[in-house]
Amino acid sequence: MTDARIALTTFDSLDQAKHFSRYIVERRFAACVNLVENVHSVYRWKEKVESVPEILAIIKTTVERIDTLKDALTVLHPYQVPEFIVLEIEEGGTSYLSWLLSASRDLE
Repeated sequence: MTDARIALTTFDSLDQAKHFSRYIVERRFAACVNLVENVHSVYRWKEKVESVPEILAIIKTTVERIDTLKDALTVLHPYQVPEFIVLEIEEGGTSYLSWLLSASRDLE
């Protein structure tokens, strides 16, 4: 088990996703964000089934940055109820995980 985490969220436009991604990486809330276009989401919202294209953001961060990342998402995300799911990374490449932890560390 490591302190590295993957957080997932979605956006309805690439511009929104890029803006949010740059914001969190510049502030070291995350080391990296992969944006996956052409994701199609089907979900229930206000008792109606929706089917919409979205951009998936795969956010690489640390356990220490999750609350800060969640706060930024709550303030900046355009959705009323944005997706925010955090996954534990059990194992990974040693060099990559070291970089991820370092790039997400607060510089105080």
